[in-house]
Amino acid sequence: MSQQAAKPINVNDLQDLKERMKLIAEADPNQYHNDYSLKRYLRAFKTTDDAFQAILKTNKWRDQYGVSDLVNSPELHQYGDKARVLRHRDCAGRPIIYIPAKNHNSNTRDIDEMTKFIVKCLEEGCQKCFEEVTDTLCIVFDLAEFSTSCMDMQLVKNLIWLLSKHYPERLGVCLILNSPGFFSTIWPVIRQLIDDNTAQKVIFIDNETELCKYLIPDVLPTDM
Repeated sequence: MSQQAAKPINVNDLQDLKERMKLIAEADPNQYHNDYSLKRYLRAFKTTDDAFQAILKTNKWRDQYGVSDLVNSPELHQYGDKARVLRHRDCAGRPIIYIPAKNHNSNTRDIDEMTKFIVKCLEEGCQKCFEEVTDTLCIVFDLAEFSTSCMDMQLVKNLIWLLSKHYPERLGVCLILNSPGFFSTIWPVIRQLIDDNTAQKVIFIDNETELCKYLIPDVLPTDM
């Protein structure tokens, strides 16, 4: 499946943003964002001013949230059955984050710890991107054995917030596998939380033939 073409960027806007960020990064190298990142922020936030402010907010959030420490955090290893960044990629070369929803219980989870774990997975996925080829992710929600206790609207809201504010334009496609019938009553609620651009990236997969358009089924883990 070919990757959805990225929206073109105004060359002048990109140059303006690069010059602004150059001043910031010279004072603090940790503030640096490469051209791929700058383009993602411009696509998501439209104007140079808004993109620049969003990048500064992300940089501040990453520092305060301790994002760089989360990837190797031993405390988060206990959530390894909740999601995994797979070794293989999808057909467009995107890293895959696989989430078996049956292993999540909204009644017993710690929302702060689970949000940190989401950030850890997003970071791992982004680090696996070959940005020259693709700088987006494939997120797979497997709803096999899904029950109402697995549904966690607050965690879904946190994921949407992270993707929109701090990982803009990182979602390439979101595949929903093995969706039970009653999920059709939940999806409209989630749909209201996301914009049209994101909604177009959410694909409900009904059979293996459809799945093969996006990834080879054999890459999905069977031990979770």
